[in-house]
This record gives sequence, structure tokens and C-alpha cells, in this order.
Amino acid sequence: MEISPDQWVLYEWNGLRLNATIVFTWVVMAALTLGSWAITSRLSDGEDVSRLQVMLEVVVTTIRDQIAQIGTDYPERYMPFVGTLFLFIATANVFAVVPGYQPPTGSLSTTAALAICVLIAVPVFSIASRGLAGYLGTYIKPSVLMLPFNVITELSRTLALAIRLYGNVMSGTIIVGIMISIAPFFFPLMMQILGLLTGLIQAYIFAILAMVYIASATRVQRQSGKNSHETPPEAPEIGD
Repeated sequence: MEISPDQWVLYEWNGLRLNATIVFTWVVMAALTLGSWAITSRLSDGEDVSRLQVMLEVVVTTIRDQIAQIGTDYPERYMPFVGTLFLFIATANVFAVVPGYQPPTGSLSTTAALAICVLIAVPVFSIASRGLAGYLGTYIKPSVLMLPFNVITELSRTLALAIRLYGNVMSGTIIVGIMISIAPFFFPLMMQILGLLTGLIQAYIFAILAMVYIASATRVQRQSGKNSHETPPEAPEIGD
């Protein structure tokens, strides 16, 4: 039984390997791209609104409300990044019901890449909000002796994000394989249903943790009330 989709090599040429992780990541990206195009190509601000648009508005509003509840003043600023994380992870996990598909989030390389995106996003949003000096100052608070510990904290939580998502998705795949060997009809169906729920929960947890890290990095300056560079962006319309 293959634990990770990295072990499933679909094509190899001159040492270059095309494994299932890469292929299924492309599949998820294509599905999200085509889905967003199909929904946004027929947006309407009138009374005649399609069901897909209603679903899109519910998803966007829910993501924005969740970000706002964390404590950020302008959720629209962070919604594209956090929303993309959630939709990608959720779609990758939900597609697990398709026979022959293996979620790319079951690969440590994918979860590490997502965690690195969060690692980069935290200082980017923080510097945009508080300036470079304000962001670097957080590493020496409450004293300069905390510098190495703050750096370790930054790196360790990135590692925790990657390991948490990878471990949960990988363990689900292993459990399904065990259940198939025990009872090939009843247990796999129940585990697929449970896997869908778990996949959505893991996508939600990853996105929320990413937003918590970003919010904690941008909230410090608002508490001090000094040298804030943050200005409220205009809320984008759903049809833009």
C-alpha cells in the first residue's frame, strides 16, 4: 500500500519523475480554475441570480466573516490568500471520493509548500501593516534575549502546520486501506463519508491557523497605536 502519492510514479524520463502528487495537484488547480470561471462568467447584480452565484456568495461571505471573527479590521485584505488555502485544501481532500485519486495533501512536499506560503505571508502582511522596523521589532520583544526563541517559534509553527495536515490526510488513507482488506464493501463507504468530513475540517483548521498567525503579526502595531501604515482597502464587489 502506497502511503504517499509521491511514491506513485506515473511517468519517468531521464531521471525526471512525474508522480501522482504533481498530477493530482494540477487536477485540483484545473478544477478550481474552471469552476471559478464557470461561476464568475455569469455574475449578476439583479434579481435573476443563478444557484452557482448564490453558492459563491455564501462561500465568500463565510470566509470573510470567519476572518473578521479572528480580530482583523479589514478581512478583505486577507481573504484572497486565506480563501485560496481553504478552497485548495478542501477541494483536494473532497476529490478523494473519486476512484484512483489520491489527495496531494497526503504528500509532505505539498503540505510543506502550503506551510511555507504561510511563513512568507506572515511577514509580508505584517510589513505592509506596520512597516519593516515594526515587524523586525517583534523578534526582540520583550527583550533582545528573546530573538532566537522568536525565530524558532516562527519556524516551528510552520513545521507544525505541514506535519498536522500531512499526518491527518495520510492516516485517513491508511485507515481506508486497512478497512478495505477487512470488509471490502461496508467499511470503505463509511470511511469515505468520514474522510470527506475530516478533509473539510482539516482545510478549515489550516486556513484558520494561517489567519491566526497573520492576525497576531499585524495586531501588535494596532495595540501600540504607533506608526501604523495600514489603511482600509476598498471592499471588492462580488461582480468585480
